[in-house]
Amino acid sequence: MAETRYVDPIRHPSYASQPTRDVRAWLLLLVTAIVPGGVQLLFGHRRWAKISLSITAISWILAIIAGVIVLISRTFLFTIGTNPFILTFLTIWVPVIAVNWAVCLFDTLRRIRIVTISRKARKRFVAAFCALLLIVVGPLAWGTTILNSQRGLMSDLFASGKALKPVDGRYNILLLGSDAGKGRTGIRPDSLSLVSIDAKTGKSVIIGLPRNMENVPFPDDSPLHKHYPQGYNCGDECLLNAVFQQGEQHKDEFEDPKTAGEQATMDAVSGVTGLEVQYYAMINLKGFENLIDSLGGITLVSGKRVPISSKVDPTTGQHGPVKGWIEPGKQKLDGFHALWFARSREFSSDYERMIRQRCVQTAMVKQLDPATVLTRYQSIAKATPGAVSTDIPQSQVDSFVDLALKVKSQKIESVDLTPPRITPSQPDFDVAHQLVADKIEESSKSSEEDKDAFSVPGSDLSAAAGVDAGLDPNPGSGPQLLAQGAGDSSADNGDEADAKAICYVP
Repeated sequence: MAETRYVDPIRHPSYASQPTRDVRAWLLLLVTAIVPGGVQLLFGHRRWAKISLSITAISWILAIIAGVIVLISRTFLFTIGTNPFILTFLTIWVPVIAVNWAVCLFDTLRRIRIVTISRKARKRFVAAFCALLLIVVGPLAWGTTILNSQRGLMSDLFASGKALKPVDGRYNILLLGSDAGKGRTGIRPDSLSLVSIDAKTGKSVIIGLPRNMENVPFPDDSPLHKHYPQGYNCGDECLLNAVFQQGEQHKDEFEDPKTAGEQATMDAVSGVTGLEVQYYAMINLKGFENLIDSLGGITLVSGKRVPISSKVDPTTGQHGPVKGWIEPGKQKLDGFHALWFARSREFSSDYERMIRQRCVQTAMVKQLDPATVLTRYQSIAKATPGAVSTDIPQSQVDSFVDLALKVKSQKIESVDLTPPRITPSQPDFDVAHQLVADKIEESSKSSEEDKDAFSVPGSDLSAAAGVDAGLDPNPGSGPQLLAQGAGDSSADNGDEADAKAICYVP
């Protein structure tokens, strides 16, 4: 009588039926896709399986823990993406995962033995294997490149040091447009604006500062206060944008001599606005052009023709013939034209130029969305270190990214310390302090009103969100910035209308 024995179809497929062999192939491929090293364990290669399964287990455990923490606190996601130590670890670990996965896939293919699969299933299986290899290894390779770029960006751009706490519930960040470039000696900030951000809500106020403001005061604890106890009052050449060079001349008196110019300008802006400035971010001209190009350009609406001017003739002090124009209407500006739109001063005043600069800033904030970052990340990361310098510490970048998302969803308020309220040649800084304080108080009140509107049962949340973002909730009226709440004075409404006549962001 013949003996009947059970044959293992996994290790000995030649004794199994054809349908069983086909199922075996798909099963082994699925196991490797989900748990690299599982197939090697089935075939008794314990040493190999131990290493592969350890890599797999650690990866899944880390992913699950990170996912749970992100669900609890969104900021942790930004910590993963901005912390240099985590980025360094991931830059090493992700390639390890990719290599482990690829090696296990090819070893599984060898063990499956394609010749044991039926001809009908063979083509589908090979196609599935190739697709799986691309789906698994391709994104991991791309992710490694992105992680390495991000790690370099964090190290090159952001400073070391301790994170600062908000002052009176706000972060105040000075934005400087540097005119350092070919043919220029020394840095003279060509544009200055202070962004005051509510640390909880992200409600922001941009304070425009004329570069030609005179007699700017320095706080008592500023190194320049002892040199200019009555303010920077040495004549009409001693302007706000010249303070940077004063800092450079007295750099040994500042905490960080390498950024003495920036610190001196921050001190002066604190004296002008009455707000403590915690950080700065400075962008240079050529870097700005490259950064806008890396974003794919910006979109805004110009209310006037803006000239692209020729160089100034040093003998006459006059511009040469206009080389071109940025026409009125909705414009998609590349880096070259965005730079001219922000800096052009021929046929216009410094104050008009300040409004155009603010439009460019707002356009960058509003249009820097996740899709843009993901699709253009490499070019953005490459352009940013050469374009921007800042003293924001690496340890605070994650919380600032979270705050930036809140800023993006809000209407950005603004106040300019310009005539007729403030005369740059003879500024009344008590009035300037009051203007800034009133605008911040108004912004805070409108933020509370928005919060209350969202909490009212039956309220139109979509309309409230439209107003909150500074957009017209009625699409038939066209894109426009709306006055936010009844707290706006008629003067503010008039200022907003005047500003919109120059430019606005749709």
